[in-house]
This record gives sequence, C-alpha cells and structure tokens, in this order.
Amino acid sequence: MKIAILMEGETERVFLPYLREFLSPRLQDRMPRLISNNYDGRIPKQEKLKRAVEALLRGRDPDADHVIALTDVYTGSHDFQDAADAKHKMRSWVGPNERFHPHVAQHDFEAWLLPYWPDIQQLAKHNRKAPPGTPESVDHNHPPSYG
Repeated sequence: MKIAILMEGETERVFLPYLREFLSPRLQDRMPRLISNNYDGRIPKQEKLKRAVEALLRGRDPDADHVIALTDVYTGSHDFQDAADAKHKMRSWVGPNERFHPHVAQHDFEAWLLPYWPDIQQLAKHNRKAPPGTPESVDHNHPPSYG
C-alpha cells in the first residue's frame, strides 16, 4: 500500500521518519510506503487541491492508494475558522473520495510538540517556558510557532 501525504513545511517533513518509526512495529509486514509531497508553507486549496489529490490517485508514479492532507488552521490566510471548518472545506474542494483523508491541527502542527517541551529544551539547550495549556487551547491569537 502507498499513502501520499500532502504536508505544509519543514517541521512536517522532519516528522516523517519518526512517523515511520512509530508505525513500523505496529504494522510490521503491512507497513505502507509513505510518499511525502512537501509544499512551501501550505498545501494547495480549492481546485488545485483536487487536482493534486486526483493526480496522486490516478495510478501514475508515484501512484497512491490513499492521500492524507495535513494542514494548520493558521496558513497565513483566513481560509479556515477552525479545524472542523478546514476539514469540511478540504473535503468539499476534493469532492466525495473515500481515499482522501484531511487532517488539521487547530493551531500549528508545532503545537503538538508542546507535551514534549522538556525534551525540546534539552535538545535546543535552552530553558524558555512553553506556551501554557494543551495544544488545543494555546492562545488563538498567538499560534505556538510564532510565540
């Protein structure tokens, strides 16, 4: 099985080997091939997203059995009100397709790193405090990657 992942930027790309490492022992002989499609800052929207998904599912190289789209609510524009709105819009842009799976971080993808802040402090060799709260509740006006 091949799964194409549409991702916004560098953090998501760096995350990919860790995703493979996480999935490998859980899926053993059923480990899918993960095909990354990196965009600079945001994945396409509207008709461009539909064309990208259809091209990946069409059966050309690298043909994919499924496409996952990863995006943030904060994309530098005001396209989405919240994560539910973003998923709804991406599904409507692509149209009915059981092989398309949109996923959205309410804030930035980087917010999901907050529970690992002590590890981040150690790796970054700093003692800055983490933004307060859970990833889902970090200040709506100041996304974590900009704080």
